[in-house]
Amino acid sequence: MNTPFIRVLKLAFRRRWAVAGIAVTSLTIALLWSANISAVLPIVDVVFAGSTLSEYVQENIETAQEAAAESGRKIARIEAGQPAGPHESLEQLQDLRARQLQKADWYSWAQPYMDEYAPTTPFKTLLAILAFLVIGTGLKLIALTANMMWVQYITDRTAIDLRQIFFRKALRLDMDAFGENGSADLTARLTNDVALVTAGVSNLLGRMIREPLKMMACLIGAACVCPRLLLLVLILSPMLAIVMQQLSRAIRRASRRAMEEMSQLYGMLNDSFAGIRLVKASNTQAFERARLRRATYAYYRKSMKMAFYNTLARGTTEMMGMSTVSLAILAGGYLVLNQETHLFALRITTEPLKQGEVFLFFSFLIGASDPARKLADVWSGLQRGIAASNRVMEIVDQPIRVEEPTSPRSPVRPHESIRLRQVEYQYPSGPKVLRGIDLEIPHGETVAIVGPNGCGKSTIVSLLCRFDDPQGGEILLDDVPITEMRTRDLRRRLALVTQRTILFDDTIENNIRYGSPGADSHDVVRAAKLAFADDFIRKKTPNGYQTVLGTGGMRLSGGQMQRIALARAFLRDPDILILDEATSQIDMESEQLIHQALEKFLVGRTGVMITHRPSTLAMADRIIVIEQGEIVAAGSHQELIKQNRFFRSLCGSDLPQAA
Repeated sequence: MNTPFIRVLKLAFRRRWAVAGIAVTSLTIALLWSANISAVLPIVDVVFAGSTLSEYVQENIETAQEAAAESGRKIARIEAGQPAGPHESLEQLQDLRARQLQKADWYSWAQPYMDEYAPTTPFKTLLAILAFLVIGTGLKLIALTANMMWVQYITDRTAIDLRQIFFRKALRLDMDAFGENGSADLTARLTNDVALVTAGVSNLLGRMIREPLKMMACLIGAACVCPRLLLLVLILSPMLAIVMQQLSRAIRRASRRAMEEMSQLYGMLNDSFAGIRLVKASNTQAFERARLRRATYAYYRKSMKMAFYNTLARGTTEMMGMSTVSLAILAGGYLVLNQETHLFALRITTEPLKQGEVFLFFSFLIGASDPARKLADVWSGLQRGIAASNRVMEIVDQPIRVEEPTSPRSPVRPHESIRLRQVEYQYPSGPKVLRGIDLEIPHGETVAIVGPNGCGKSTIVSLLCRFDDPQGGEILLDDVPITEMRTRDLRRRLALVTQRTILFDDTIENNIRYGSPGADSHDVVRAAKLAFADDFIRKKTPNGYQTVLGTGGMRLSGGQMQRIALARAFLRDPDILILDEATSQIDMESEQLIHQALEKFLVGRTGVMITHRPSTLAMADRIIVIEQGEIVAAGSHQELIKQNRFFRSLCGSDLPQAA
């Protein structure tokens, strides 16, 4: 059985020495917990009776010997043919006599030690018992501190491992997976869900080990006092197990729905903050507040349902615990008050219970009920962790279409040509966008691809970068299909500049260096100068190359952002430069500077441009026109003006809908 939560636990159990420490300290805590409770017996039977431990042992020796002698006389009468008493048989009396003699022998063994080392007065005995309790509590506190620190260590390291595994897989997901899940959903799973998973691990390694061991130690102690009475009062346990099993399923379902609502809330906040300019310009703050209110109330309803199940689990556990203790008090009280050994003709004890033994039995049951009550909360947290682990592992286990080759090949660099041979592509949940594309781009040629919306231009870019693989045909670098190349090797040869410039909340220097970690500051400046970005970086930013741009590069204009993106691409020194509408939303001055930079940089490199701007098309050696997923025309600027109506309309009016 390799469920998602079990897989998370395997990550946690890699820290074996810490797990061993948790086990040892948990057992120590349980033993000290039971030992402290056992102090009830000497307090009731010794101190409150005005005796010392030595006198108590001597009294028990005499009582056991007298009881064994009485049992021997009864055995002799039965063997002589006299009738046995009620609830008595020869086998029972023989067993009882053996127990009484064993008890007398045990106390006789302990008597010399009690005479020599035990306190000599009742008050000193009380002080010794209290000192034992204080020392035991102190040792338990030390063990608990070590236990909780080890649990926290494993939990935090497991969270780090799980987030790294999740993020590594998220970066490998197919591009359409980000559309299906959304970045907000992935963020929610990486943060909120992983936190719930590790909270479940913390509960399992912490209280789910400590509390059952404490409960087990108390039940063993109660069994030592009167095992049959313990079995009688535990008849409610199967009912509790059935109820908790049903509640566990309900808690997992409610937890999953609450986490899904949290993902929706993340998405709503992400949309609002990312589009804050539009929100303010459109005066839709009230609308966004209403969206937030609906999202938070949806989460609130799911959260309250989850809280109801948690409360029900805790209440059920407490009710069962109280019922168990009440049944024990009722049965034990009857046995002590009437000095009986049977309940309803069922033998419970071999001899009547003493007052101290009954108090000790009740104390052990109460000591067991406290961990049982805590386990209800722990169990609920564990079920939330299990539900969250399912959501996290859904992403980790999600299949990807772009697989690395088992025997990768690497063409020479620079390549001689790029070839698209009968390439066909259809989105998983959409129409067919490419139909039998045949195209060869020699090294050093700049090709522009134009066509109406949805014709497949950007799909070609995605396939060249191997963000996805075609369903038909193949793309080759020289004679090597790119599916037989490592994606790292392929993408190291190219640079991509898109319409939407991606800048990070970091310095300008680090944004340019992104993707080229080996570049030094001189390389960064050289690339910025080539992209005509050096001038504005030095003169129009407060700290030059060390200026922090803010989220999304909000402190720069569109043209400045695009030039930094070009500098980043130039720094990679690619064989293939891909521009996907890279100049569609910038001013004329920035466009002219970018064109100058591109004309210099593209010499001796392969260029692929997706554009609808005639000024950018002028840089192309060849222009490809695509309509409805097929190449309908190809040639120079002048040739296409004569041959293709769409291209004439594009150059005549610079229509934005042609993008």
